Amino acid sequence: MNVPAWPIRPGVIYLNHGSFGPTSEPVLAERERWSRELASQPMDFFVRRLEDELDAAAETLGRFVGADAGGIVPVSNSTTGMNLVAHNLSLAAGDEVLLTSHEYGAVFRLWKQRAEPVGAKVISAPIRASLDDAEGVAADVLSAITPRTKVLVVSHVTSKSAAILPVQRICAGAKERGVPVAVDGPHAIAALPLERPGEGIADLGCDWYTAGCHKWLSAPFGSGFLWIAPQRREGFAPLVASWGGSVSGRSPDWRDDFRWPGTPDPSPFLSIPAAIRVLEEAGLEAFRAHSAGLAGAAVERLNALTGLPPLGPRFPEGRRLPMAPAALPDPPAGTPKVGHGDCDPLQKALWERHRIEIPVVHRGGRRQIRVSCHLYTTPAHIDWLIAAVEEELDRGL
Repeated sequence: MNVPAWPIRPGVIYLNHGSFGPTSEPVLAERERWSRELASQPMDFFVRRLEDELDAAAETLGRFVGADAGGIVPVSNSTTGMNLVAHNLSLAAGDEVLLTSHEYGAVFRLWKQRAEPVGAKVISAPIRASLDDAEGVAADVLSAITPRTKVLVVSHVTSKSAAILPVQRICAGAKERGVPVAVDGPHAIAALPLERPGEGIADLGCDWYTAGCHKWLSAPFGSGFLWIAPQRREGFAPLVASWGGSVSGRSPDWRDDFRWPGTPDPSPFLSIPAAIRVLEEAGLEAFRAHSAGLAGAAVERLNALTGLPPLGPRFPEGRRLPMAPAALPDPPAGTPKVGHGDCDPLQKALWERHRIEIPVVHRGGRRQIRVSCHLYTTPAHIDWLIAAVEEELDRGL
C-alpha cells in the first residue's frame, strides 16, 4: 500500500480524522501550486481560466462520488451547503423540517434558525438502537413524515454514532410521500464506494447532497461541494450575491453565481483531484480495509477493557467504516454531559498526558469514545490508545 507523508506533529497520535482530517503532503503541495499559479497572474487565472479549471475539478469529483458535474457547485464545507439548501427552501407557519435523532448539532441549529422565525418547526425522528436494521431504520424515519413535512434532512453516515443510514430507502419512501430530501454526506466521501455504478450520489434519489472533502478524502480544508438534483437547479440562489454571469463571457449557467461569490480562493476545490489521486494510488479498497480494520480492532479492545457491550454493529450489508464508537463507563460526578470540543476530562487527559487526539462524546445518556483511522494510522497507535485509556480509567476518569 502506497502511504504518502502526512504533516502530523511529531509525538501526536491522531485518531480524530473523522472530525478534522489532516491533509497529506502531496495534496498540500498541490494546493500551494494552485495558489502560486493564481498569484503569478490573477487576472489571467480568474477571468480566462477559472471556470474551465473548476469544471475539470468538478468532473473528476463527480466521477468519484457518482454525480454529474453539472450539478456540483463548490462550497467551503458541508455546513455551508446545508445553509444554502435551507435558505432556498420556502418555509411558512406550520411547516415541519424533519431530521433524525442522529443528525449533527450544527445542522439542527441552522434549520431551527431558518424555521422558527417564520413559525415552522424542526422535528426529530427517533431511530431505533439497532442501526444495522436498514429496513427498520428507514421505517422509523418515514413514519415521522406528516402532511406538514416540508423537507427531510438525513446523514449518509452519522457523525457521533458512526452509522451508515439507509439513505436510498429513505429517499424512495420520502419521494412516494412528496417530500424532498437533503443529505448531509461528509463522512461518506471516500469511506463508502460512491464511485461504483449504482452506488453514487445521483443513485440515492435525493434532492440535495452536501459534503466537505476534508474528512476521509483528505482534501484541503475549504474543499466542499453541494450537488443539486436536476429538478432543483432552476432558481437555486447563492447566499452571497455578486456580479452574476460568466466572468469569461461563456453562455449563462445556473452555477455562475456560485463560481464567482466575489473574489474566491479556488485552490482547495481545485486540489480535490489530487486528493482522489492519492487515495487511488494507495488503493481505495486497501485504504478502506486498513482504516476500518484498525478502527474495528480498537473498538473490540476497548469493549474488552471496559466490559461494556458493543455499540454496534452499525454497518448494514457488511460494510465497515474507518471510524467506530465504543462505550465508556459513566464519567465522574458533576462532569458536563453536553457540549462539544474537548469538555470531557478523559479526552483532556488523553491529549494532555498522552498526546492522543480522540473525541469523547455524550450521546443518549452514554459516554462514548470514537476512534478514527486513516492511512497513517498504525497498530502501534492503537496499542498506545488502549494503554492510555486503561491508565486514565484507573485514575477514575
